[in-house]
Amino acid sequence: MRASPPMRLPLLLSLAATASAFYLPGVAPREFKDGEKVEIKVNKLSSTKTQLPYDYYSLPFCKPPEISNAVENLGEVLHGSVIQNSPYEIRMGKSDFKVLCRKELRAKEVALLGQRIREDYRIHLIMDNLPAATKMIREMPDGKTITMYDRGYPLGFLGSNDRPGTAPKQPYIYNHLHFVVKFHTEPQFEGARLVGFEVEPLSVLHRYKGAFTTDMSKLNLLSVPVGPDLPAQPVLLKGETLEIVFSYDVAWEYSPIKWASRWDLYLYMGDDQVHWFSILNSLVIVLLLSGIVAMIMVRTLRRDLQEYNSIEEKEELLEESGWKLVHADVFRPPAMPILLCASLGTGVQLLAMSATSIFCAMLGFLSPANRGGLLTATILVFMLMGVPAGYFSSNTYKSMKGTEWKRATVTTALLYPSIVSAIFFLLNFFIWGQASSGAIPFTTMIALLLMWFGISVPLVFVGAFFGFKAKLPDPPTRTNEIPRQIPKQAWYMVGVFNVLMGGILPFGAIFIELFFMMTSVWLQRFYYVFGFLALVLLILVITCAEISIVLCYFQLCNEDYHWWWRSFLTSGSSGLYLFAYSIMYFFTQLEIIGFVPTLLYFTYMLVFAMLFFLITGSIGFISCYWFVWAIYGAIKVD
Repeated sequence: MRASPPMRLPLLLSLAATASAFYLPGVAPREFKDGEKVEIKVNKLSSTKTQLPYDYYSLPFCKPPEISNAVENLGEVLHGSVIQNSPYEIRMGKSDFKVLCRKELRAKEVALLGQRIREDYRIHLIMDNLPAATKMIREMPDGKTITMYDRGYPLGFLGSNDRPGTAPKQPYIYNHLHFVVKFHTEPQFEGARLVGFEVEPLSVLHRYKGAFTTDMSKLNLLSVPVGPDLPAQPVLLKGETLEIVFSYDVAWEYSPIKWASRWDLYLYMGDDQVHWFSILNSLVIVLLLSGIVAMIMVRTLRRDLQEYNSIEEKEELLEESGWKLVHADVFRPPAMPILLCASLGTGVQLLAMSATSIFCAMLGFLSPANRGGLLTATILVFMLMGVPAGYFSSNTYKSMKGTEWKRATVTTALLYPSIVSAIFFLLNFFIWGQASSGAIPFTTMIALLLMWFGISVPLVFVGAFFGFKAKLPDPPTRTNEIPRQIPKQAWYMVGVFNVLMGGILPFGAIFIELFFMMTSVWLQRFYYVFGFLALVLLILVITCAEISIVLCYFQLCNEDYHWWWRSFLTSGSSGLYLFAYSIMYFFTQLEIIGFVPTLLYFTYMLVFAMLFFLITGSIGFISCYWFVWAIYGAIKVD
């Protein structure tokens, strides 16, 4: 069913309101019978201070007799996930306390463990496809309290005067885990479904008498019952080795939450009012620009057309200025047409990828239960969108009377992907140097290259074939052989100033939602309000189109016919503001430490700003292209 135009906005608003609560599960529910083994898998170690993930077993933790790696998809590999089995033994419905193992750490291991604690690393576990989370109680402005989840649990903490019995700035490890597993039962199925996996970490200096053993019937453990009042386990070497005893206990709680809603606490994004404020802020900008565009179209442009098409006034117009006077130069091909068309094609490819991925995520097809699914789908969609990239690039190049169509197509297919690939390849050496699991394996690089050259590049050529074959309408006006001299422009119409002014409003339409997206990426939180993000994308498209048309009209009225590149750069300059905002975000919101993490942040944000520049620039160019053809096709030229 296709919604009528008046119904589209309410339909989008309703999708935005429900997107964060509705999703299609990525896996089928599983029922556990009483006493059945429930497997806990270990994932990566992550830190918001270093942004470098590490393998769980890179630290001296207890290990199972044999370590086996889970099969990971492309998105998980790129995220640096390393999912493996663990030594935890848990049975459905059986509350238990167990000592996992005893580790004797040497100086090098103690130093590494202390360093990771100071770097604020968190540990990520998985049970029945649910990530382990620490429970947080948050008080809302209206006085109500809500429960929220923070992914993973901290590796340890630094002692302070606020923690009795700890030495300031001394690292302590959380060596005891209290698992709270929530389950749900219904008469419709047998067994129980797991709907929550909470971890409460404790630091306990375990003491025991006699020989050490993991057999609880033979171990005389003195540090029981475990609680926060016991002395903490310092990461401090006394002698040749440091002894740490790891333990855990399990508690089971019934929960009324159904299996289909078990991700709600993980995906809770806080008060929706902030997102609605972002939408309203963007709508105000759109309405302002729409009013200006309407005034240009309905009043100014209509008056111009009536004057230009009036036979009686033609002689008077010869002495006047206006956009008609450049009719013989407005379709003159720009400088570097191949670069412009390649930028346009890649921008269209990125825009189509973004719109498709956000739409699928908004409808719930990219469930958070399918780890790495969003990143995998985004890469695949980008590869498949090579057809519109090739089509728009080649069709535009044809309208510029270009003849080197092979070079134009190859440039579209290879230029920007090569730049991004080269940047990531160089960054990968720095990540490898840190021994991080975030380094992309060589086999994954080969797979990405095969996808690029085997899917994206051929599809760009397919799109280019149809783009060159498509019949173009004749230009509304003929182009003179001798270029017209452009009069001296006012300071506010000079290229650089004009371009920089054009990027302010598109960036202003998205900067609030951008804050939540960057928080999700760099502070490692879930982002799942794709309904709001879809609305913001729509508003961004409208804003870029309108500001580009307005400034293009003013440019032509000042008899400056170099609109091709200006239309692309005007809205595309919002990418410059995005990068400037990322610098402010780094110093105000993040606590990143070290050269490599800082290099990663600014390089990633520079790449993202470049891609945003291509997307917004392409929107502006296509809008101005249509606008110029429309207004010059409506006048009579001798």
